[in-house]
Amino acid sequence: MTRPGNPASGVSEAWNGPVEPGGTRRSERPDGGQPRPDMEEAPQRPTAAERARTLIEGNSSLALSIPGLRPAPAGPIGPMVPLRRSVGPDGDVFLLFPAASPAARAARHAAGDEVGAVLEVTDVAPVAVPHRIRGRAWVAGWLTQLPGGGFEPGTELLRLEPGEISLDDLWGTGLVEPDEFADAAADPLVPFETEVLQHLAAGHPDEMAGLCGLLGTGCRRAAAAVPLALDRFGLRVRFTRADGSLFDARFDFPEPVTGPSGARRALHALFSAAQLP
Repeated sequence: MTRPGNPASGVSEAWNGPVEPGGTRRSERPDGGQPRPDMEEAPQRPTAAERARTLIEGNSSLALSIPGLRPAPAGPIGPMVPLRRSVGPDGDVFLLFPAASPAARAARHAAGDEVGAVLEVTDVAPVAVPHRIRGRAWVAGWLTQLPGGGFEPGTELLRLEPGEISLDDLWGTGLVEPDEFADAAADPLVPFETEVLQHLAAGHPDEMAGLCGLLGTGCRRAAAAVPLALDRFGLRVRFTRADGSLFDARFDFPEPVTGPSGARRALHALFSAAQLP
């Protein structure tokens, strides 16, 4: 299946920074764009399928497009944004829409036939940081209506069967097979990531800036440090130097965590290590 658009459009080649001591790795871009390390540098990392599931099941923004839909969504209806979303055990993406939405009408009028559609997922960092879009994913597939599936009056439940999945995020670009997507699971910290990142940014700016000391003598202290992403394997921080240039550093946890309590302990250990002489 062909989907419109290119996930890498407007993104220049990543500049791969060196691996730093202490379980950290750093990346930066000479053009001032989104820093992104080489995937092979990280010993522990989520797979492309896990990252796609995390984007779809997390706090990302979703919008559905149906190529060739006429008339195109406009006016008071606005974009085709689902009210809710979920992923089934077979990897199908279930989308709840108002019954009067173009998406629901298109699936309803197909009379049992499949409708080609593309779900675009945009992940925006929940903290104020340069280059705030952390990733995008595209799920191209076939849309069908599930009769009687609406959870509320005036809604309809649609099923998107994935045929092609791609993503472009902080880890890089990737393609995901539908069966890999079905077998994967979202990161266990995704329900808590927003709260934790906002808490770190607002309540622990000194500790965040102090993490720069774990990167070696070349980074005594950054002008600013913002927690950018958190997953079961570690924390990613975006540092701003005094001259305004940016770089990311990834701080790996000793072992993957399974929930907020484990993440809290791992973060405290990072801050303690940064305070050591």
